[in-house]
Amino acid sequence: MSADQDPKDILKNMPYEPMQAKIIESHPLTEWERFFRIKLDNKKELGHMPGQFVQVSLFGQGEAPISICSSPTEKGFFDLTVRRIDSGSVTPALHRLKKGDVVGIRGPFGSSFPLDKMQGNDILIVAGGLGIVPLRSLIHYILDKRKDFGQVHILCGCKTPKDMLYGDEISTWEKRADISFQCTVDRADPDWKGNVGLITGLIPGVTLSLKKTYAVVVGPPVMYKFVIIELIKKNIPENQIIVSLERKMRCGLGKCGHCQIRNVYVCQKGPVFTLVDLKEMEGECHEGECRAK
Repeated sequence: MSADQDPKDILKNMPYEPMQAKIIESHPLTEWERFFRIKLDNKKELGHMPGQFVQVSLFGQGEAPISICSSPTEKGFFDLTVRRIDSGSVTPALHRLKKGDVVGIRGPFGSSFPLDKMQGNDILIVAGGLGIVPLRSLIHYILDKRKDFGQVHILCGCKTPKDMLYGDEISTWEKRADISFQCTVDRADPDWKGNVGLITGLIPGVTLSLKKTYAVVVGPPVMYKFVIIELIKKNIPENQIIVSLERKMRCGLGKCGHCQIRNVYVCQKGPVFTLVDLKEMEGECHEGECRAK
């Protein structure tokens, strides 16, 4: 940098500089999760694809990686769902924000679900717990472009009914005739009328066209192993089994190394991987090392 250059000019339009954005909607979903609808101040679109994430910053607090949960087909805004982690500083501060407050946004970052390959095929979506957040972006995209896909099966699981996210939307999905939707909980309450049990118990009953089915799985680490076992039993090709992982991401640019699994930066090559990708990675991600977005 020369002596006459302003540091602000150097940072301008660089990926390290947050874009200013305004919260246009904010409401709680559960005791721990809060929904935000956000609009960039420059009136531009975020330009994301389903499966990507952004870095959300609060000045004086820091920043955190958050999955985008809206589809790029929805214009003029993007949606985030934030789980409050009380041991941190950023997510509790985010939960205190309301309509009209300002945040910083960097991104979008990471890989997305392979929509170009998925189009024209049948889709099986398996969402466990908070995994429904990035999958909401994919579901909205598929429903907005329903004619571009074959049969669509959505399986959703959570610990208890009170942990379920997007309840109003799920009620709408259940009533649609052009998709198959099933939901289960690990532990029911007196008002729950649906299925009780692990999400893996729903997979054997799904009828699939094997070679033309893409399975997309997002959920807690322990879920992956057992869901993938069931998908392999269904003879879904390994390059058509897609998962999303998350490491402790900080920069989002593959510079800091916090998300690195041996020679792979999850924030760049991921968070979306096929089962083939995971098998090829040195030091394959093990339970406890990464968690679903």
